[in-house]
Amino acid sequence: MMVAGSFGLQQFSSLRYQYAKKQPVSPEEMKKFGVNMKKRDEVTLETEYDKVKSIDIDNWSNKRGPRPWEETDVASSSTAKH
Repeated sequence: MMVAGSFGLQQFSSLRYQYAKKQPVSPEEMKKFGVNMKKRDEVTLETEYDKVKSIDIDNWSNKRGPRPWEETDVASSSTAKH
């Protein structure tokens, strides 16, 4: 039973990887679908770190959206403030 299960699992796993689409998407294809990609030089670890470093994390307010079972006027009147 264990041997048969292992063999069956191996067959299904090989089918999964055999028919998976693993082709990289070119920037021309992305533009065709409306996705604007940045150049590799524009996005680096240092530039993203500078963006995160400039964010003020000490001053923030909690914003809560309405729940599906609540009315819109009840949710707007009971917002939490810090």
